[in-house]
Amino acid sequence: MLLSLLLLLLLVSGSQATHFLGTMMTYYPEETRADGSVSVILHYKLNFVLCSHSDTWVCSGNCGTQTQTLALSVVEEVSGEWCQREGVITRLLPNNNGFQTKLDNGNWINNIQNGIANWRAVTDVEVRNRSDIGKPNTSPQTTILPALRIPSNCAKNIDLLAFDPDGDEVRCRYGNTSDSECNPCSPPSVLSVSSNCSLSFSPTYSNSELPYAVQLVIEDFPTQDINLIQTDGSQEINHLFSQRS
Repeated sequence: MLLSLLLLLLLVSGSQATHFLGTMMTYYPEETRADGSVSVILHYKLNFVLCSHSDTWVCSGNCGTQTQTLALSVVEEVSGEWCQREGVITRLLPNNNGFQTKLDNGNWINNIQNGIANWRAVTDVEVRNRSDIGKPNTSPQTTILPALRIPSNCAKNIDLLAFDPDGDEVRCRYGNTSDSECNPCSPPSVLSVSSNCSLSFSPTYSNSELPYAVQLVIEDFPTQDINLIQTDGSQEINHLFSQRS
């Protein structure tokens, strides 16, 4: 039901970076009003080398009006290495049709090994009422570090600790270029991702700093077929483990 792209940086044997380090976004429905309008809260984190670097999420579809509920504020910072900030956006939609919000710009840090310069993060927001829980969907929840640093000679498994407040099954995968989920989608050769949101790193035995951009899609799937009900009463069946809605 949800598609959300988690962008993070994998640094092998090194720590120096120069620009973008990653982002993530989650959302939850705040209120459905008597006139059919819906308010949605979007929480996001941006990771750059400097706190002066930034970018803006762009909405398409049923966007309604936007309020910056929480201005970007610094969560953690290591001077000259990375700065993590978080912000909160509230969107008031005229009805419960969904929308998409995208962070699309450049550049990642220098010398990304898997050939990625521009970043693209996409969140599909589904706010139709679900027949199983009687309210709109809430996105899967996870967190993000500015960069994951791994010794090049050590195999390592990394659990993203993703979960879903609605009790849906959460699955992870790499982004798909044909669906414009990243630009481009080029998975790191040293890292594999399982559907249960675990990353496995294969040793490179290199003495050089090797940065990789990791572009992951986190999706939630209902454990049974459900109906998605629009404000006007029309319904759509969401089948078990359908890819996108």
